[in-house]
Amino acid sequence: MNNSIDTNSLLVQLRTMAQDAGIPPSEASVGDVGAAGESVEFSKILENSLQAVSNRGGEAKELRESFEAGNPNVELADVMIAAQKARISFEALSQVRNKMVNAYQEIMRMSL
Repeated sequence: MNNSIDTNSLLVQLRTMAQDAGIPPSEASVGDVGAAGESVEFSKILENSLQAVSNRGGEAKELRESFEAGNPNVELADVMIAAQKARISFEALSQVRNKMVNAYQEIMRMSL
């Protein structure tokens, strides 16, 4: 039984989930060198993704509060769509976290 992690497959899955969550693809991939010669850090990409999911949730909350306050410019359909986008983004982020935890646990189980 092969217990190795296929990093390319994992990266493709993570990018697909991020795209499905509405997180725009970064200009450079993890480990790539940016235009100024600096490398792009995974932690920065993760931080940006967390911020995007948080912003999406905040936007959904603002739309809901505007609708509840009786703002005639906010439609119920827009509120529901924003809420679903926020939920899906959060679920995708949770799946990314689960994949990262599983990868970490598998690495920790590897014998040296």
